[in-house]
Amino acid sequence: MLTQPVTPSDRVTRQPDPNTLAEQLIRPREGLPPVNDWDPPFCGDMDLRIARDGSWHYMGTPIGRQALVRLFSTVLRRDADGDYYLVTPVEKVRITVDDAPFVAVGLEVDGENEGRRLTFVTNVGDRVTADAAHPLRVEHAESGEPAPYVRVRDRLDALVSRAVYFELAELGHARAADAGVDFGVWSSGCFFSLGRLDEAPV
Repeated sequence: MLTQPVTPSDRVTRQPDPNTLAEQLIRPREGLPPVNDWDPPFCGDMDLRIARDGSWHYMGTPIGRQALVRLFSTVLRRDADGDYYLVTPVEKVRITVDDAPFVAVGLEVDGENEGRRLTFVTNVGDRVTADAAHPLRVEHAESGEPAPYVRVRDRLDALVSRAVYFELAELGHARAADAGVDFGVWSSGCFFSLGRLDEAPV
């Protein structure tokens, strides 16, 4: 039996207590819940929003319980449709994410030059080392302001905070590119561009 795709006009707004959603989750002893293996029915939209600064808001009110935020962050999934969902074994609800769902608020540096490893710490306690599977990229707004992101897992990114971005810039290297000069950082044997320079720095 085929089901019709959900369109914006079909979206349903749900207002359950977040604690009810949390009660459905049984945390594994180690690692993250296998959200990609769960295929529960879609139950509509929930008035839950992740702001650009990484804070979580339920019905317009910030969620102050960090343990609850951390729990929900472990069952967050972004599907191929580009939308974000909280997924439990029994239901799947769509939430709103203003930008990226996480924010990289800390940076740990190990090694130097091409042998360096850059590990980002997110606002919800995830740790991810930039590499081929977890790339670092920089987008630019119309104003030209850079917006750097690092892939945390699957389709989920962390916006790199301004303070961490400045730390990255201090670690940057310039190298020749096809057009101009690339300025970026090394991590796990990969070079990640932070931007182009008109000419190599003196």
